[in-house]
Formats: sequence, C-alpha cells, structure tokens
Amino acid sequence: MTEFIPPGSLFLPLPSPFPMKRGGALHGARIAYETWGELAPTRDNAILIVTGLSPDAHAASHAGNPEPGWWERMLGPGKPIDTDRWFVVCVNSLGSCKGSTGPASTDPATGEPYRLEFPELSIEDVADAAREVVRALGIEQLACIIGNSMGGMTALAFLLRHPGVARSHINISGSAQALPFSIAIRSLQREAIRLDPNWNGGRYDEATYPESGMRMARKLGVITYRSALEWDGRFGRVRLDSDQADDDPFGLEFQVESYLEGHARRFVRRFDPNCYLYLSRSMDWFDLAEYADGDVLAGLALIDVDKALALGASTDILFPVEQQQQIAEGLARGGADARFIGLDSHQGHDAFLVDFERFGPAVGDFLATL
Repeated sequence: MTEFIPPGSLFLPLPSPFPMKRGGALHGARIAYETWGELAPTRDNAILIVTGLSPDAHAASHAGNPEPGWWERMLGPGKPIDTDRWFVVCVNSLGSCKGSTGPASTDPATGEPYRLEFPELSIEDVADAAREVVRALGIEQLACIIGNSMGGMTALAFLLRHPGVARSHINISGSAQALPFSIAIRSLQREAIRLDPNWNGGRYDEATYPESGMRMARKLGVITYRSALEWDGRFGRVRLDSDQADDDPFGLEFQVESYLEGHARRFVRRFDPNCYLYLSRSMDWFDLAEYADGDVLAGLALIDVDKALALGASTDILFPVEQQQQIAEGLARGGADARFIGLDSHQGHDAFLVDFERFGPAVGDFLATL
C-alpha cells in the first residue's frame, strides 16, 4: 500500500470526524491541494478545479514543483485559465492515493492501512471535502468551479450541496449520472482487479501487488478514453518489428497492443488498486436524479449558479456529449445562463487533456466573460 504524493503539495486537515454520505466517518483525514496565482484582496477571483479519477493536485508547474502538470497547457500565465488574473486551487480527490486520505492511507484507529475498512465513498463525499479546502482558504464564493470527467460529477455535487459557493461552472466531459455503458466498463475494470489472486481481498503489498488485474483495468480504461478514429489514425494495422514481438504465440503482435501494454505498465505501480476500486464505484453510484424523484433534469435544475458552460467531445463514448448537453439544459432550467458546446474532436474522452486547440479557447472565452 503506497501513496504517491507530488512535491509541493499542501495539505488541509478535514474536520474530525468527517461524515460520509453512505455512513461512517473519517478521523484525522486530510486533502492534498495546490494553488497558482494570487488571491485578490476582495477574495473574488478564485477558481476551483476538481479532477478525474487518477490525477493528483499538480495540474501545472509552479515554484514548489516545476515539473509539468497534467493540465500544463491549460493553466498558467496567459493560458486559458490565466493565473495572472485568477487564483486557482486544484484538489486531489478524497479516496485517492495522491496525498488525500483514501484506502491506502493509515487508519489512525489501527495504525494499519484502511484497505477495505475505508468507509463507502461517494462523489458527494469528494465534493464535501473540496468544499472544506475552499472554506479554509477564506474564500466565501468561487468565481468558477471547473470539473472534468469524474470531476464534472464532483462539481455538480459541490454546487448542489453547497449553494452560493460558486458563481459559475465549467463542466468538461462530465455527467449528472452514470450511464449503463460506463458502469459496465468500470465494473469489468473492478472485476479484473478483484479476480487477480494477488488482490487478496484488498490485502496486498509491494511484493504481492495485483499487477495483472491493474494492467487489464487500465487497458480497458485507455481503450474507452480515446476514439476508434484515433486508434485507427495512430496505429492502423501496423505490426511490431520482429525483435519487438512477443514470443508468446498469442502475445503482442500489433503496435496498438504494445502501446496499451506500455501505458498500463507505467500506470499500475503509480496508483493504488483499492483506491481505484473505491473511486470507480463512486462514479457508478452518482446520480442527480435521486435528488428529484428520478428526474435528472429536475435534479440539475436544483443547482443555483449564474453562468455555466458544458463542453464535450463528439467522439467520447464514456461520457457522451449528450450528457454535457443535458447538463446545460438542466442548469438552464434552474435559471443559469448555460451553454453547451460539442467539440468536433476525434480524441474521445481524453480530448480535454490533449486537444487544447479546441478546448483551450472554449474555456478561456468563457472565463473572459466573468
């Protein structure tokens, strides 16, 4: 059980006990976060970024950690999220292994890792923990909360549970509820981990790590993060050179297989399997319809925000653009000046991480109106 904390992270102790939506509470928990820019004397220029499942709080480089962040081209001086104007906070999700308390963290009651003794995690818990960071920084109202992928869910939960704490919202490739296809994919990912003998009911260590299960889970995820158009354009049916091919008669033969294998191997030892299971399941459980008698649009309409932008990629199969269109429609029903933009990107769900020529201007233009 290992935590992977980027240099330069800051840590906020959460209120103790910290109650969880589905029961139980955390004691002595913390949230990792990082900041960029300067908070204005009026404290009205703050933006909160809430992330997808695997990113840490290091969205971009800064003095405390000059390494490029996972959103380096989006965040910084003169960039779409311009830190010459905005004070930006990015939090690592509760339940993660990148500095915030999660299943890989030490349970103060036992001195051992929580493992599966960690309370059931919901997206609402992740949102409530992020709210504590905003409060601790003395920010009464955010100018904007930005969430992508799972973070889009977190941002909606944040806005619903903490009305008035943000004036605007950008939802990027997010959703107001998990769809059956996404649930099915994540279920298979979790099953791959749990069926690895080394998972051992969550009781593994570095020497007996469920590497095969995590590799399969990551490969499944990466396949859905990009589109068929991109897979075809990048790899086609190109085969590996003879010295690169796997000796196994059913082993690696095509370049796309080698890419997935390399990507998975780089990931598996950098993310804790139990944290992966908890965060994955939290997305499946999330559904704003539960707040409005089964009507997701009515659930979205309960959110009080002045302006909103919902962005998505036309080739996203994991969080399809219809879900971002639904978010804009529902927020508009609640009185927001809400706009949906479906971007013609062939890079699928991960487009917001790589297609900055499309996503950057959309985000920057919206923030310029605030």
